[in-house]
Amino acid sequence: QVQLVESGGGLVQAGGSLRLSCKVSGRTFESAALGWFRQAPGKEREFVASITWRWGTIYANSVKGRFTISRDNAENMVYLQMNDLSPGDTAVYYCAARNLVATMRDSDYPDWGQGIQVTVSS
Repeated sequence: QVQLVESGGGLVQAGGSLRLSCKVSGRTFESAALGWFRQAPGKEREFVASITWRWGTIYANSVKGRFTISRDNAENMVYLQMNDLSPGDTAVYYCAARNLVATMRDSDYPDWGQGIQVTVSS
């Protein structure tokens, strides 16, 4: 059974930083592509960042230069370092996994975490 468990969310002031973590179990991690998505209240879920099994990365334009996705294959972890946060980044953040190739479409990812709240105050 595949499990993804996010941690590291919380409340932060605008301009601050947070690092989200996601522990993946129940699948071969090295061949996984991993993604972060987010959903703000009243909005559709949107792509944030993804990383392929070969370490290539993709970022949404809205977070490029502020967020960094990384992975630790030894620990089966994927991270999202978020800097210079703004109230517009407030959302529930989800970790997701699929095989090999990272994409920006949430429908491409069969495995999901439960989500974690990130709130940025002004």
